[in-house]
Amino acid sequence: MSPRAGTAGLHTLAFVESPVQLLNVLEWAHTHALNSTDESPGVGRPAGEGTGLTLVVLSPNDPMTRGQLRRMAELARDEGHQVRWEEARGGTTAPFHTITGLAPLLRRASRVVMGDPFSRYVQLLITITRAQDLVVVDDGTATMEFVSQLARGERLVRWHRKGGRPGPRDLIFAPVSSRARKRLTPTPGRRVEVFSSMPIDETPEGVTVTANAFAWTRARFGPPRITKGADLVGTSLVETGVVDGDRYLEAVRSLARTHGATRYFAHRRESVDKLHRLSAATGLEIVRPDLPLELIARRGPIGRTILSFPSTVVHTLPLALAGTEVRVAVCDIDPAWLTENASPRAQGFLSGVTGTARDVHRLSSVAPV
Repeated sequence: MSPRAGTAGLHTLAFVESPVQLLNVLEWAHTHALNSTDESPGVGRPAGEGTGLTLVVLSPNDPMTRGQLRRMAELARDEGHQVRWEEARGGTTAPFHTITGLAPLLRRASRVVMGDPFSRYVQLLITITRAQDLVVVDDGTATMEFVSQLARGERLVRWHRKGGRPGPRDLIFAPVSSRARKRLTPTPGRRVEVFSSMPIDETPEGVTVTANAFAWTRARFGPPRITKGADLVGTSLVETGVVDGDRYLEAVRSLARTHGATRYFAHRRESVDKLHRLSAATGLEIVRPDLPLELIARRGPIGRTILSFPSTVVHTLPLALAGTEVRVAVCDIDPAWLTENASPRAQGFLSGVTGTARDVHRLSSVAPV
């Protein structure tokens, strides 16, 4: 447990934009023993302005993401945490109203937790707050890249965009991004923690790394009922322009046939058209989860084998399913599947995601194990 855990009078403000980020804030709060007792508002203070944890959801527009966030927000409230839902992208004036409305909380916060340090919204907010205690929780594999960039003093750029030329909006926002990176660099008066289930080899000087073992998930859900078959986990690599759609479809079809998969758990960002094509070509049952996959798998039923391409789940599912008989197998991305627009770093990064995963079976191709 962190030496700062449970500090009296310490108010924590957490910003999340995805269901996985919210899940990892709950894991962080569980690890640091921020429970409902700590969350009670102070006498004479409105909800969300006392000590403890206030979760601010900077809601995206995507319906699938919003739905999962609503469910995760219910779980957070069940744990006794305050949740504040912001329609942060509900029109051209929404960012102004959101930031203005959050200003009082930002000024009072002693600690700020964020799920996506690459987010322009979050970068702007952390340049406003006076908090000297900053925490970054996992936003999937992007955390690995964030820590490496921070250690090397590089500008904060998502891995699948690295190598491309900065656009006009990037250039306009560059001063804010630079200030955010400085705020996320520890100083004698400022503490920075990274809470992660990812392998972190290059820790910036002064940054505290705390392991996320998915203790809350395992305590709250399961153990799951395990079926005899295999389940396949989808990825949004086609949607982000990294992998060719036709190549991806063929890889899924081959994996499903070889390993007897019957269900395909869609990533929340996968397009409806792509999923229709997958269903027609493979016969797989397409499942659109209403919660992050770690919780879905832990609740069950779940296949004895879970097949995945390189993604966050090859790191998180073995932790969430620890003590069960479920096997996680990961299939490498063949360089021939990459699009001509893929970042020069894409293949190396994806190989690193697979190669550093613990407790998984590695498939070098779509051939049988």
